[in-house]
Amino acid sequence: MPETDPRPEQFIESVELLRVRMPFNAARSAEPGNESIDEFNASSRTFSSMESLMVKVGTTEGLVGWGEAFGHKVNDVTWAALESLVAPFYLNKPVDPEALNDQAQRAFHAFGRTGPVLYAISALDIALWDIKAQIAGKPLRQVLNPEARNSIRAYASLVHYGEDPAEVARQISRAQQLGFEAFKLHESSYPAIAAARTQAGADAPLMVDVNCRWNETDAADAIDSFLPLNLRWLEEPLWPPDDVEGHRRLNARGIALAGGENASGTLALDAALAAGALGVGQPSIGKIGGFSSMLHYLRPRTDAAVVVPHCFYYGPAQVATAQFIAAMPGEVELEFPLLVWDEQLHPLHAARATVELPDTPGLGFTPDAEVLEKYLVDRLVLGAPQRAGLGGQ
Repeated sequence: MPETDPRPEQFIESVELLRVRMPFNAARSAEPGNESIDEFNASSRTFSSMESLMVKVGTTEGLVGWGEAFGHKVNDVTWAALESLVAPFYLNKPVDPEALNDQAQRAFHAFGRTGPVLYAISALDIALWDIKAQIAGKPLRQVLNPEARNSIRAYASLVHYGEDPAEVARQISRAQQLGFEAFKLHESSYPAIAAARTQAGADAPLMVDVNCRWNETDAADAIDSFLPLNLRWLEEPLWPPDDVEGHRRLNARGIALAGGENASGTLALDAALAAGALGVGQPSIGKIGGFSSMLHYLRPRTDAAVVVPHCFYYGPAQVATAQFIAAMPGEVELEFPLLVWDEQLHPLHAARATVELPDTPGLGFTPDAEVLEKYLVDRLVLGAPQRAGLGGQ
């Protein structure tokens, strides 16, 4: 007779929505003169605080899992999706993240294959994988891969500095002082990128994200001019970002193109990778469907592309991305925004070049309750309120 698990089955009893807004500064020496990105980009100087839309899932057996949806300025819409549609769908169902992810994506497919509904599903999926790993008694990365690493490296993701070469060089130097050896810019001009290359050194990994800035002709000219700068990748050069044929032609010009954080699910990202439109795939755990969708990128690839998850978070999705990267083969690095925070929400919050992952079962996201309360701007409990307090796991 096969052994049966003596533990009772866990059901989702409550979902708590937590909207947190934390101030930061980018340590700019001066305000950018001509900012070349729009105000909805989180690298813009218009951002002096960053929002995290977190979920806290409670089970009938008293376990708590944390998740996070991609949001920033779209958090109002993602909150509405969670409150009215997605969280009620999950309530009272068994803790089975992969099954529920599939059910939710099927149920809500008419509302789009990306955007706030999928962001909401992503948050709940992360939280349920947290609970699943707690039930297994293992850190989440070891549930994904028993040979997962306990420590990973990170690269510094710089904000936008108005194409100012001197300021870009100063910020690369600041990142170097923190121990970073790889860097990503959000600039688009040759002088600014060349200044970064000079400061970083000839062989340091240097990446550039231009946020869908160009048409194909302008992108081709830019790529040709950037060839001497030895870039590891050029991120999202074209508008629209799902122009597969345009990206395929540009990807053959000598600099690997990166993208995928805005892909419509794994199928769209896979199609771009298979077509040779991207050399680097960048799924984002808080956008693409959580761990259940990200599992696809633990499999061996049959194309020439590499996968480097995108991460512009500071809450549970940041920790989730770190746990996932630790389970990936090879030496994939975590993206760490180069920001200065007044306070830290959790132990892995502040930028660091080496990330030591917690050994606790589950996700390992342990927020400081006082900091969370201080910067909390909205809260809503769905389901049984008696288990939905802010205490730790």
